[in-house]
Amino acid sequence: MLQIRIHGRGGQGVVTAAELIALAAFKDGLYAQAFPSFGVERSGAPIQAFARISQEAIITREQVYSPDVLIIQDDSLLENKEILNGISPQTYLIVNSNKSLQELRSLSDNKIKIERIISSPATAIALRLLGKNIVNTVILGAFAQITGFITLKSLLRAVAEKFHDKGKDIIYKNQIAVKGAYQYGQKK
Repeated sequence: MLQIRIHGRGGQGVVTAAELIALAAFKDGLYAQAFPSFGVERSGAPIQAFARISQEAIITREQVYSPDVLIIQDDSLLENKEILNGISPQTYLIVNSNKSLQELRSLSDNKIKIERIISSPATAIALRLLGKNIVNTVILGAFAQITGFITLKSLLRAVAEKFHDKGKDIIYKNQIAVKGAYQYGQKK
């Protein structure tokens, strides 16, 4: 079973990101679940959500304490040392940042000793293509490309389904943003 923890700030679409991962995995024929951690959320406040993907039924319903993938939608959250709790050298760390890997490591007092750190310019892509700093769909393009745990095709289908009520323009822009982050990851 693959366990994913997503950290971001209120308004960045953290919960939607977890839901999109689960929906894309389901479209790939896998079992999946997604759920948020609720507290006193408000715009800009740190929040987290979780997703699991498996080839077998998922029975557990607890939070993800030891993530296989840790997605950080705002690199300023790395200043909170607790955000990295539970990671291992094999954890994928995907960070929305323009910072170098060395700069990311220094933000966390070198606690990041994992091999698979990916820096994705999700904010820049979101601002250019969506006109807003909502990075959830964008960073999932990097997640799909780097990990291979969900396919790009299923992620694009999940975006279309999830945003169906928002109209074709929103769907199109988000799909282009996903592809932009996916292609950026291929160049690295």
